Amino acid sequence: MTAAPPTNFGGTTPAGARSSDGLSSNDPARLIGFSGALSANLLNMIGIGPFITIPLALAAMGGPQALLGWLLGALLCLCDGFVWAELGATLPRSGGPFHYLREAFGSAKLGRLFGFLYLWQTLLIGPMSIASGTVGFAHYATFLWPSLNGWSLAALAVGLCLLNTVLLYRDVGSIQRLSVAISIIVIGACLWIIASGVPSFSAARALDFPPGAFTLSHGFLMGLGAATLIGVYDYGGYNNVCMLGGEVREPRKLIPRAILVSIPLVALLYIGLNLAILGVLPWQQAMKSQAVVADFMSAIYGPIGGITVAILILIASWGSALVMLLGYSRVPYAAAAEGEFFAPFAKLHPKGGFPAVSLLFMGIASAIASVVSLENLIAVLIVVQILFQYTAQCFAVVALRRQKRADAGSVFRMPLYPLPIVVTLIGWLFIVGTSRPIHIVAAFGMMALGAIVFLALARRESRWPFDPRLAVAA
Repeated sequence: MTAAPPTNFGGTTPAGARSSDGLSSNDPARLIGFSGALSANLLNMIGIGPFITIPLALAAMGGPQALLGWLLGALLCLCDGFVWAELGATLPRSGGPFHYLREAFGSAKLGRLFGFLYLWQTLLIGPMSIASGTVGFAHYATFLWPSLNGWSLAALAVGLCLLNTVLLYRDVGSIQRLSVAISIIVIGACLWIIASGVPSFSAARALDFPPGAFTLSHGFLMGLGAATLIGVYDYGGYNNVCMLGGEVREPRKLIPRAILVSIPLVALLYIGLNLAILGVLPWQQAMKSQAVVADFMSAIYGPIGGITVAILILIASWGSALVMLLGYSRVPYAAAAEGEFFAPFAKLHPKGGFPAVSLLFMGIASAIASVVSLENLIAVLIVVQILFQYTAQCFAVVALRRQKRADAGSVFRMPLYPLPIVVTLIGWLFIVGTSRPIHIVAAFGMMALGAIVFLALARRESRWPFDPRLAVAA
């Protein structure tokens, strides 16, 4: 018996007919080219993260051996990038993972649960991800305005979220131009920071490992896991273009290219930043710094150097929060367009052609999340995404290949399949296994609550797994 089309949650009108590559006449216009796709990833990746987490990674491993965390994180993200690249090329639609999980595991049955849980996760994690950028912005601003503290810091983070919402309330073409311009500024700043450290670089200082730095022990593995988690957080954003898949020109070519170019590029920048700083500042000093890059530039150029780089870092963190809001705002829209979320979220702005209601929701929710601690935001973000989304997507690639969703000759295929998937799964399990129990419990709790909400809605609407037609078919 053929399953009937799903009923529309909230009365949403079903999405328009889709072509073989998953595209619909109801999708926003495809205005994003390669430069826009790459900058959407780069701005998400090069935000406030590395500028505030270098001391955290040093503290986690107790010395410059923390570079192992950055290297391991880069390798893991590259393998995961192959997963995202293949998924994004196979189903190039806005809201990416929502479609990957639904289609891979059956849009009428188990895939409905996976799609809903991804949406549930995004409604919680999306605002927290955006808020991590604005909270980091506020904390770094204390280098310029030391009087900022308490509620004034929170007010600055909240205000930035609301400002970004206003800036994104327009057509995506103008945002693409803005993101490209900011990307140039951000990469230029990183290169300036690295170049500034070259004349004063000391290899002995940069590689001043403490005794027993590489002794394989429980403490070493826990520290490496924490440093790798930090690295993964800082590299995070190489998948942002997948959220905008329905707005990318030639998506089957440009989505994989944007992902696989952005990861090694940012890895080189981050490792260069680490080496430059450690070659000038002793790691014992860098580990305790609240604004390590500004302190580093102050040591080279004096106060004017610290102030200048602090301003550039604030621009980077603002731009990162901006494009994260842009990407995450497309997920509720994509779900609503499929009849899986409240109908108003599927509406596009009559002039700009962007999901206005979804954007406003994410903008306001991220402003509220900006009062949460940055350290807890980072840890919970990564663990939740690993336990459900990232691991599930590894299996989704296998499922979609078996379904032969598209002609293999026209869609990107990861090299050395399935080795990148195996490496990715091992890496994710290592990070979770070395995480704090409270963060693991919180992640499982969030997903369990989401499953309960899904089942309650399904039972109320007599949908899978409570559809009586399924029992008749059996």
